[in-house]
Amino acid sequence: MIHGFLQRTYWAKGRSREHVVRTVDSSIPFGLFDGEDQIGFARVVTDYVVVAFLADVFVHEDYRGKGLGTWLAEVATSHPELRHVGRWLLATRDAHTLYSRFGFGEPDVGVLMERVHKDTWSR
Repeated sequence: MIHGFLQRTYWAKGRSREHVVRTVDSSIPFGLFDGEDQIGFARVVTDYVVVAFLADVFVHEDYRGKGLGTWLAEVATSHPELRHVGRWLLATRDAHTLYSRFGFGEPDVGVLMERVHKDTWSR
């Protein structure tokens, strides 16, 4: 379900199932369920002290508009083991308003840099 949904996103389209499994295995995963059906997902990549990266957050289209994405982001960013992480990061094209509710904002100019391997990562 996770791989299938991610294939429809702008940020993970083309990511292989094997790579999705590896990303989940290397993260703290959060699932959102309606009974036994998974309807959402998020994951956090972290060292538990200095940095945490919130990634692959989604709620199935049939369940949107009910505050579940907000709740999922809140649960992930308030996890007890991550309470004292110094810097949280994420990447988004279209959910700035959602994430600003949790203190996310534009980084100071000149603070963050990135290196992207364009053959293995999509936006």
